[in-house]
Amino acid sequence: MIISLSPQRRNDTLTVTKSGDVLTINGEDFDFTDLPDGETIPAGVVPCEFITGPVMRIDGDLHLTVILPHSANPPSSVTHPDPIIDPDDGPIPLPTDEA
Repeated sequence: MIISLSPQRRNDTLTVTKSGDVLTINGEDFDFTDLPDGETIPAGVVPCEFITGPVMRIDGDLHLTVILPHSANPPSSVTHPDPIIDPDDGPIPLPTDEA
């Protein structure tokens, strides 16, 4: 799984947990287990305001982009985050601008 992060000035919070090909975003499950290799779920089809762009399976790996909310003056680790590659199951640590 490769999760790209798209920073956006927002006041909401984000929690993401992974279990296999299921992502739980702010308490709601999104199961991508049945997405075949080489297929794409077009942008806007997944009913989650934090998933932006398409969800693809390439060479067996899920690729998706998640909005990363931040405050008015975030550090560069939040405004220019590295992708999250092959996260372990469980809560996914996200860059934050909280003290």
